This record gives sequence, structure tokens and C-alpha cells, in this order.
Amino acid sequence: MGNPIAVSKDLSQTAYDHLWMHFTRMSSYENAPVPTIVRGEGTYIFDDKGKRYLDGLAGLFVVQAGHGRAELAEAAAKQAQELAFFPVWSYAHPKAIELAERLAHHAPGDLNKVFFTTGGGEAVETAWKLAKQYHKLTGNPTKYKVISRAVAYHGTPQGALAITGLPALKAPFEPLVPGAYKVPNTNIYRAPIHGDDPEAFGRWAADQIEQQILFEGPDTVAAVFLEPVQNAGGCFPPPPGYFQRVREICDTYNVLLVSDEVICAFGRLGTMFACDKFGYVPDIITCAKGMTSGYSPIGAAVISDRIAEPFFKGSNTFLHGYTFGGHPVSAAVALTNLDIFEREGLNQHVLDNEAAFHATLSKLHDLPIVGDVRGNGFFYGIELVKDKATKESFTPEECEQLLYGFVSKKLFENGLYCRADDRGDPVIQVAPPLISDQSTFDEIEQIVRGVLAEAWTRI
Repeated sequence: MGNPIAVSKDLSQTAYDHLWMHFTRMSSYENAPVPTIVRGEGTYIFDDKGKRYLDGLAGLFVVQAGHGRAELAEAAAKQAQELAFFPVWSYAHPKAIELAERLAHHAPGDLNKVFFTTGGGEAVETAWKLAKQYHKLTGNPTKYKVISRAVAYHGTPQGALAITGLPALKAPFEPLVPGAYKVPNTNIYRAPIHGDDPEAFGRWAADQIEQQILFEGPDTVAAVFLEPVQNAGGCFPPPPGYFQRVREICDTYNVLLVSDEVICAFGRLGTMFACDKFGYVPDIITCAKGMTSGYSPIGAAVISDRIAEPFFKGSNTFLHGYTFGGHPVSAAVALTNLDIFEREGLNQHVLDNEAAFHATLSKLHDLPIVGDVRGNGFFYGIELVKDKATKESFTPEECEQLLYGFVSKKLFENGLYCRADDRGDPVIQVAPPLISDQSTFDEIEQIVRGVLAEAWTRI
């Protein structure tokens, strides 16, 4: 048997020795401590030294109901005692059934079928595979391509990564799944045309999807994948009329519209599903993150009856699944989380406070380094520029020095956990738990202000 493993007292060194952290430049921690978070309470997190930080990113756009909810922990424990695990491979269990019904109830239109995964990337992977097979089953076997937007992030599995529009994330893993094509995103701050007319810009951006479908050949395009508010690049909301035009285009060419709501669903924008906020009905919704407020992992693709219909006939089968998809414990936590949403009115709270959040962040416009503040709900990006008048951005070398060398570390040192990111143009993203109020907004604004004022002096 050997000797029992001694529990290390130096968590930071053990983390560097054994824990390969995700999307992390591991060399950064060779001679520096690994930030180690041990506890959460409400909108705050605490490290192993006892220092408190405002969770300005809701973990990773996840902890909607806030940290330390005993009710959610108890739901998990109760379910684990009753039925800790059973797969939904040709079998069902009560919590998966109840959660599927609950999600179908909240989803728009005829989106009534729920295929569970364990996370968002898997949900995106599911949606692409489903779209391909749907078209094969309905007599269009050459429709396999997907269209998504430049700079958009849709996940890390090989298919989802192909749909992702961030070349630097994809290069190490190429060749990826073939058939994924990109169109312009809805960043009106850097619009190449119609930058002073949101409706005209929205029409132009949507029409680029039609042009791409026509260029590839409508008989080859299976689906369009779009986030309601695009995350990577810094929270790009849709211009007025954009999704209505996209829906029209998809219907014209028999292309499925997938609303990738892994971040935007479950109250991030103030509605259970974000497509409702912008008035469109997709064919598939992919979701995850906030479904359990992060207390247990789960994801889903919510599919319209029309798209599901051929799979429910004869011997047709969707030969796809995940061991932990629809996990009983995660499903139980999700149901309790949705109870909290309804009981505490979290969606309405976001709708009631989103204008105040925007107004508070917009105060940062008086800083010379802040070019744009954009987003929706409790989901905002602050774009940093070298020259406000010309919108000149920073070079990659300057981003390295500014974001990674100073801003990111300084925000955390000053008590704010958020994201400083240069996937696209350099931005700071903030998306606090949905229980946040004006005091949270003020705290975010004050910390960001202090760090950016100091950053400007270093340029």
C-alpha cells in the first residue's frame, strides 16, 4: 500500500507542481504564488490568506445567485443520498425529467426537447452534430457547414473550437473540424461601415451572413451559431433588428439558427433565455454556466420540436451522449437554483438595475484610456485605447505589458476579480452575480478607475 499521502501545507507550490490550470501561462507561477480561493459569500470571494475580493465575473459568468447558498448545497447532498448517479442513455431519472420540463417551459416557441451535457462546449458540439444529422435525415445530406462571427468564442472541443473565431486559440490544434466559416461581428465601436447608424449597421452585419451562405452555397450550410451578446472581444450587443434579419435569412435558406447562450442565459441579461430579450426564436439554444449558479456542472441544448421530429421516427437515433449529461445531482441543484430565481425575482432585479450598472460604468468615460463601455444586463466590457479621438488601440507588445504586466494583476491586488482580456481589442470585462446592487457597481467602478488611472501614467 505504501505510505499515505501527506497533505501539503503549501497550497501554492502544490498547485504549481500538480494542478495544470486552464488557459493559464504556467510559467507565470514558477516563482510567484498561485492565487488560491478558498471561500465565497454573496458577491465576495476569499483567498487562503483571508483577503476578500469582489467577484466581478461571477466566477466565470456562472455564480448568478451568489456564493455560499446553503440551499443549493443541501439540494446536492439530498439528491446524492437518494440517487447519486444514473445515465440518461435509454433511461430517465426524475430530476432530469423535471429539469427538462422546466427548461422547455422557459424556452421560447416550440423549443421543447432538452439534450443534457456537462458544459457549454459540449452543448455547442451537440448542436453542430445535431444540425448535420437533421439535414441528412430531411434529405439535405450536403448541408454540413456552419457560420459564426469573428472573435467569437464557442468552446474548446474540436468542433466548437472550429466554430470559435479566435485564430490564436485555434492555431495550436489545427487542423480542426472542417466547414466552419466566419462573418463580421456586431462591434459598432469599430464598425467598418454605418458606425453612426445602429439599425443600418445591424442590417449590414446580418446581410454578411446571407452573403456567406450564398458564397458557400445554400445547399452546404447547416447552421449559424451566434451569441445574443458576443463575449470575446468585449460584450458586443446586437444592433436593433439584427436578429430579426438573421432569422429571416436562416428561414430563407433552410439554415438552423443556434443561439449560443452559455453565458447569456439564466438571468445574465435579465431574462431566463437571452433570445427573449432581443425578440427572436432560434432553432436550438445552447446553455450551461448559470443553470446551477455553478454549484454543480451541467449544460444543455434545447431543441425545437420541428428539428427534433425526424429523430423521433422509426429507427432514427442521435448517436451522441455524455456519461455525466443530465447528472441527477446537477439536475437537482439546477431545479433549486431556478426556484431561487423565481422566489427572489433575480431576472427582474437585473432588468431593474441594468441601467444603473451601465450608468456607473459609464463614468469611466472621463478617463483618457477608456474608449468604449458596452454590454447588456449585468454583462459589460470596457475597451481600452491609446487615443480616444482616433480609437487607436494598443500593439500586441503594449497589451502584454499593459494588461498582463499591470492591469490584470493590479485589479486583483486591489480587491476585484474580473477579466482583463485582449482576445480582439483590449478590454476589461465585468459580470457580477445577479444579486449585485448599486454598492457593487460603485465598488467595481472605483477599483477599475484607480487601476486605469495608474495604468495611463505608465504608457
